[in-house]
Amino acid sequence: LVLPLRPLGRGVRGRGGGVGVPAPGAGVVRLVAPPHEPDGGSAGADGPVDLRTLLAPRTGSRVTLSEPGAPVLLPAHAAKELAAAVGAALDNVRRHAGEDAQAWILVEDWPDEVIVTVRDDGPGIPEGRLAQAEGEGRLGVALSIRGRLRDIGGTAELVSVPGQGTEVELKVPRGTRGKAER
Repeated sequence: LVLPLRPLGRGVRGRGGGVGVPAPGAGVVRLVAPPHEPDGGSAGADGPVDLRTLLAPRTGSRVTLSEPGAPVLLPAHAAKELAAAVGAALDNVRRHAGEDAQAWILVEDWPDEVIVTVRDDGPGIPEGRLAQAEGEGRLGVALSIRGRLRDIGGTAELVSVPGQGTEVELKVPRGTRGKAER
């Protein structure tokens, strides 16, 4: 079973209608990290880094990367944190989706933001499981994914349907700075 990351085209952002993508509200586990309000300003000595070079080593026989043909430049700190969040999502695929799970990384470079989506074909996350894990002090998704994105002014959204896999969408707006750069 091959799951597309999303239908092609910038105007298509909703979920539903694609193979393996549930209709809105159909048993979906949805966690959204609230956006962090950056204070603006320059990035200082944090020069641009091509995000593609940080993500390429994470590919393999079970992880496919789809990227633009041109560099995806972000301030170094933001690029490294975004790549680390992708790494955490892939760690979760390996840990929870099983040995045979496939994962796909899609990088979208838009004038106002960079979006990285990680999707897998694993069993999905049972409803309430992430809240239960957080209650038990296991903060992997809360800290290693949502926390990293919040710290760089971005957001993380996780959508999972039992039996249909999990998708993590990471968004970093252009021209923002996170806590570590202030």
